[in-house]
Formats: sequence, C-alpha cells, structure tokens
Amino acid sequence: MFKSGFVTIIGRPNVGKSTLMNNMLGEKISIMSDKPQTTRNKITTVYTDEEAQIIFMDTPGIHKPKNQLGEFMNTEVDSALEEMDVLIMITDEFNKVGPGDEFVIEKIKDTKAKKILIINKIDKFDQEAAMRIAAEFDKYDVFDDIMPISALNNVGVDALVKLIIKYLKPGPMFFPADYITDRPERFIVSEIIREKALMYLQEEVPHGIAVEIEEMKERKKRSLVDIRANILCEKKSHKSIIIGKEGRKIKGIGKSAREDIERLLGSQVNLQLFVKISENWRDDNYRLKTLGYDK
Repeated sequence: MFKSGFVTIIGRPNVGKSTLMNNMLGEKISIMSDKPQTTRNKITTVYTDEEAQIIFMDTPGIHKPKNQLGEFMNTEVDSALEEMDVLIMITDEFNKVGPGDEFVIEKIKDTKAKKILIINKIDKFDQEAAMRIAAEFDKYDVFDDIMPISALNNVGVDALVKLIIKYLKPGPMFFPADYITDRPERFIVSEIIREKALMYLQEEVPHGIAVEIEEMKERKKRSLVDIRANILCEKKSHKSIIIGKEGRKIKGIGKSAREDIERLLGSQVNLQLFVKISENWRDDNYRLKTLGYDK
C-alpha cells in the first residue's frame, strides 16, 4: 500500500540539515556551507519511490535572532512545525546535550508527530561516543527513534528513509513522481551563488550578504541562459572583500556558481555578477520582502 506524508527537519545551525536532505533526494536543492545559518528559507522538497512519497521541509537553524532577517528565519521554523507526520531533529553533539539542543527539544516535545533524533557527523567520533550521547538524549523521553548517521558521507541515509516510510500512513501521491521542489529555478540559482560566496568569504561577511537575480533569460537561438545577479552586502569594506584583489574572488565565485547552475539548468550559462552595498538590509522590511524573506 502506497504511503505519503510530511516530514520537517529541524536543528541548531550548521548541524547538516541541508546536506542530509540533498542526499536523501539525490539532488542538490538546499545550499551547504560550514557557516552557521546558511539556510534562510523553509524549502519544500519531494522524495518519491515505489513505496512512498515524502514531502520534506528543510528549515533554518534555530537561533536567537539579532535582526529582522533572524526573526523571519525563526518564523519559517515555526510554520514548518504546524503540520507534519514525522519530525527529524538533527544534532552533531557527541560530548553532552548542550543548551541549543535543549532549546530545540523544549520546542518540539509536545508535537504529536513521530520524532526521530539524528546524531550526524559520526565520521568525526567513535561508536562508543555515539552510543553515549544517544543515551543522554534518550533520557528526555521525547524521541521514538535515535539514529547515528553521516549525511556528508551518505552513511545511514538509506536506512533513515526506510524508517521514515515506516512511520507514514497510507496516502496519495501529492505531487507528480518527477517533482522535486516548490522553489523556482531563480530561487535555486540565487542560493547557488550565495553558497559559492560563503565558500570564498571571511567570517565577518557571510551573514551580511544576499543575492538578487536581476535577469534570467534564455536565448532562443541557442542553449544559453543569460543571468545577471547582484551580491548585496552591508558595508563598503565588505564589497572590497567580496571583489578581492584584482577581482579574483568575485571571478572565483562566478566560475564555481556557473558550473553548478549549468548542471541545474542543463544548458550553458552566461553569468554576470555585481556587488552592491545595501546598508542594514537585514532590518529593511522592503528589502527583505524583495529578497523573498517575507513573513
């Protein structure tokens, strides 16, 4: 009997939520970075096989907001918790349950959905440590299952999919079998550019950047897509960092982003990147709305 349902992925910033979702889908939809709070929007993706259809909601990392962008990100988390069949909490703790994880547990403990705790990044510590931290989390009596995995190395991901399906109820296929995400290509393109910028930039810059797509147009006579995008930053000093000496950094961002975008679109891409200063955009309601960060 075919099953279907909604699954929310939640956790502290930078614990591997987007990496896990991408590996379950076999497609790169959410961007990945070692910088905290990389994911800013709630992103819906769909996994379909012969047994089931799973609608995943990847959420921003739960954190204490410092600006209106942070408030928006936490609102995205709250909306994802409203209706779901299975909740996946991800942690990468292997010493003790920290205050960040305790805050997440408090937030989800009364939800009626089945709850699975994922202890991620087990490639970084031994099995004994994984068992020890699993026992610590088990004391909270919140989770129906606890599973150690390595999302980056795809260890335990298939087993997790099977566990999710076990908890789903018989239901219809909500989306076509080849449907992957509710986000348009322009959104994914802007996120790819932001991901590459995060890879290249120093610690003080990433939270203060955003990407807006000014133009994305396919040429009719050949398989070529013209994309014009702006990387927004908050300070003049940040602009010079993003551009880099003799433009090397912005060229590197563009080259790396273009390669991923071409794989996404299946065509050649002419990508033009520009850096613009938009002071305090993270607290500017109009700018947040135009960038898609709208409550």
